[in-house]
Amino acid sequence: MISLGCSMEISKIKAHLLKPKGVAIALLAQFVIMPLTAFSLAKILQLETIEAAALLICGCCPGGTLSNIFSLAIKGDMNLSIVMTSCSCMVGLGMMPLLLFILSHGFPGLENAVPYKGIITALALTLVPCGVGIIINHYKPKYSQIVKQAGIGILIISGIIISFLSYVAVKDLLWMIVRPGILTASALMPLTGFTLGYLLSTVCRLSPQCSRTVSMETGCQNIQLCLVILKVAFPPQVIGPMFLFPLIYITLQCAEALLLALCFRCYQTVKPPAEGASEDFEQVAVKQP
Repeated sequence: MISLGCSMEISKIKAHLLKPKGVAIALLAQFVIMPLTAFSLAKILQLETIEAAALLICGCCPGGTLSNIFSLAIKGDMNLSIVMTSCSCMVGLGMMPLLLFILSHGFPGLENAVPYKGIITALALTLVPCGVGIIINHYKPKYSQIVKQAGIGILIISGIIISFLSYVAVKDLLWMIVRPGILTASALMPLTGFTLGYLLSTVCRLSPQCSRTVSMETGCQNIQLCLVILKVAFPPQVIGPMFLFPLIYITLQCAEALLLALCFRCYQTVKPPAEGASEDFEQVAVKQP
């Protein structure tokens, strides 16, 4: 998160806060599109009660830090991404209980199980290190690139280690919830978020860079919060192995986001240069002595 902060500029953050069109679109997508997608998938796939509850909780969660990382991968607007994640966490303090209350009447007590402490912690873990990165980029810009490269390296190594250890720890329980309905819902929900977030941003005439950012913010949920809510809201004899649902979801979410990032990078590699850019280059070349 410090390395992501090194990609941000104070002037651009102020611009997004003073003209919060992108933030408003992202919040609309995060707290309308994703909850309705989760609700619709639970109905269409006829999931069992506890499976539907897990999916609804996931759909009502705010955006997470993964959206910032994948926004960097697709060359999105990092200033907008961090501002959106922060606003999403703050709005989620009120919207999560409201959405869970509206969408989950069949799950008594679920509307009171929102971990406010966990949301505030997630907000602090986003803002504080990003603030450090912003300070580095503002006062010591020559060190920004070094910090960014170090951050990406640490992320890749730690991600591989944590994924391997998680699989070893829960592999025996994980297969108990690998069912067609769960896998289908886990695959379709982030894909729907990525797609509709981008389409909504394009219709609202955001720039391509901002549209890609909103797409990632919409499709990437804060899975850690989902895990906490599942463990707090349901006793072990009720939730059973379904508390591992977020692990399946985050695996498919990351796989889809990585695939989109790879496709975008390949497209950038093969696309022809813009005509205006080539003409400007020729004019500059002619003027050179």
